[in-house]
Amino acid sequence: MSVQERKQRERAERERLIVATARELAEQQGWDAVTTRRLAERIEYSQPVLYSHFRGKREIIGAVALEGATEMATTLRAATAAVEGPRARVTALALAYLDFAERNQPVYDAIFQLDGGLIFASEDTPEPLKDAFAALLECLGEVAGDGVEPGLFTELFWAALHGLATLTRAGRLPRVDAERRVELLVDRLAVL
Repeated sequence: MSVQERKQRERAERERLIVATARELAEQQGWDAVTTRRLAERIEYSQPVLYSHFRGKREIIGAVALEGATEMATTLRAATAAVEGPRARVTALALAYLDFAERNQPVYDAIFQLDGGLIFASEDTPEPLKDAFAALLECLGEVAGDGVEPGLFTELFWAALHGLATLTRAGRLPRVDAERRVELLVDRLAVL
């Protein structure tokens, strides 16, 4: 292994450590606790080293968001892969989405709530975000209905899921009725 290859590997490892540590800190104490100073202390590198990888907290949030989007896409595909029939797949997708949002709150916030400097719904959108949307589209496209653009339907269904996730988390919707809401959403929006 050349010196250049070793340095690139070490740089990539440091970057992974920074992102993992930021995520861990956010999961333990919330995103307000994630500062470059704290991260530098936790990973035992100086702040200038941190800034040599990321321009600041915003880019770190973006890196966590991209990692989370990849995890979300994998989760959604796994939830729908072994399910037979469009209704069952859409229901499984919706429940998996809501479960992901609930069990990965800091990551979900990084993807959808916080400013990570990421661009959505454009040609410049990073691949992990496009893939997370594609995971939704793969399932929802088949139930959009005649004459309805699958991408537009997926955006609408996704917006409904996001609303359910955020309102439930905020305590504005009781958790006890979560599955009934999903059933109603599938019944009313998906053409089966």
